[in-house]
Amino acid sequence: MDEMTGAVVSAELNCAVLDDYQDVARSLADWSRLGPGVAIRTYTEHLATEDALVDALADCEIVIIMRERTPFPAAVFARLPQLRLLITSGMRNAAIDLAAAARHGVTVCGTASNSEPPAELTWALLLGLARQIVPEANAVRGSGPWQSTLGADLHGRRLGLLGLGKIGAKVARVGEAFGMEVTAWSENLTTERAAAAGAALAPSKEHLLRTSDFVSVHLVLSARTRGLIGEEELRLMRPTAYLVNTSRAGIVEQDALLRALREGWIAGAGADVFTTEPLPPDDPLRTAPNFLALPHLGYVTRRNYEGYFQEAVEDIEAYLKGNPVRTLT
Repeated sequence: MDEMTGAVVSAELNCAVLDDYQDVARSLADWSRLGPGVAIRTYTEHLATEDALVDALADCEIVIIMRERTPFPAAVFARLPQLRLLITSGMRNAAIDLAAAARHGVTVCGTASNSEPPAELTWALLLGLARQIVPEANAVRGSGPWQSTLGADLHGRRLGLLGLGKIGAKVARVGEAFGMEVTAWSENLTTERAAAAGAALAPSKEHLLRTSDFVSVHLVLSARTRGLIGEEELRLMRPTAYLVNTSRAGIVEQDALLRALREGWIAGAGADVFTTEPLPPDDPLRTAPNFLALPHLGYVTRRNYEGYFQEAVEDIEAYLKGNPVRTLT
């Protein structure tokens, strides 16, 4: 660190981009702006253990992570003494121990993120479930029957939203366009805020679950929302109802969800989030009946990724000049 300017001075800094599953990080941003002083390398395979992560990043001063794919708890910061800058996609990442980062002198920065892609994916799951898209498509491509299911109607049915923030509000507007009756609930949601998004405020979580034909989760994972949907809540739902979760796996108890699907408490479920990601090959949810699962694609679109990596370059530039931007505290 230059004592006069505060800028970082180094012959060369190593920067690792983690979990670049699609191998697109290098093509979606102009990394050459960082000059020869920053050596970029990418990892297209997930580093599944702490030891593997530490071994791979031992020589890195800068690390870029994708959302919450790779946790950075206190133990990891303690084992990476060279780390100085950690960048995450998005401006919130519950998998980073920010207090530990501060103790170890690591600056944490974020990037902007668009709420449209996860809202759109919510509808991909909901429509896929309602019209049995995957089994019917597989039947056409294989030797299955020509039509074997009856689709569930959306028009005139009730869509219940648990959470009505940026994403939930976008989902609500689409539901309204489909001619659905939209209701919403969260602990602090008011009648006025619900109405502004085109939804009616449900009197309680239980009432929403009992009366909705489709339930979609759009809450932030916290101590209050962890395990919010368990066996008791799933049994409240109609046997013809569907549950979609594109928020966080911890909000829905996974064992209870598996039982609900196997025993037919609900008609089906769709999820884009799991407790362990990538989902282990032997996880029973992979073969659960009437379960439409996606590998956490909610924010995985070209526009979002361009924003993530281009702003990651900006974060590095600003840090090297001694003026970090988009810092997380």
